[in-house]
Amino acid sequence: MTQRPILLDIPDAFESERLLLRAPRPGDGEALNAAVIESLTELRPWMPWAMQAPTQADSEEYVRRAAVRYAAREDLPLLLWCKATGALVGGSGMHRIDWTVPAVEIGYWVRTSRAGQGYITEAVNAITTFAFDVLGAHRVEIRCDERNVRSAAVARRAGFDLEGILRNEARQHVSLELRNTMVFARVR
Repeated sequence: MTQRPILLDIPDAFESERLLLRAPRPGDGEALNAAVIESLTELRPWMPWAMQAPTQADSEEYVRRAAVRYAAREDLPLLLWCKATGALVGGSGMHRIDWTVPAVEIGYWVRTSRAGQGYITEAVNAITTFAFDVLGAHRVEIRCDERNVRSAAVARRAGFDLEGILRNEARQHVSLELRNTMVFARVR
């Protein structure tokens, strides 16, 4: 793989059956802010960035910085839009990219009002296909707190194998207790 990922022509959007998955753009902050505010109670235990409610300006700043990281190929954040309604369903992306393998880690969250409808499993399947077919990835990972049973269920439904559990690997951001991290993967 090239040592100059910024030169890679990577589309900033792709689709699944019900979703448009695309890089954040200036102007997306308002929709992102509404989805995060709606979902804070469910996100707080698992997402360190969800400890405080963001302002509209915070969310707009995030999408603009995320667009820059995507263009630089440093991180590939994605917003998940419902094709039928245009509503923001959640967020995902390919993070902790190692272009020398290449390997990526998928992270995800769903808006509370869209939870339990299969959107995140659909997004993970689409992103995994994108990572293998477009990025040439040889490894795609999902990592989650061992107590996050919903996140682990998504990984299993998407065909990821549990490779191991990293014991006392990190501090849980709310309680600061040591936590175990489950590592799921699919490989080419």
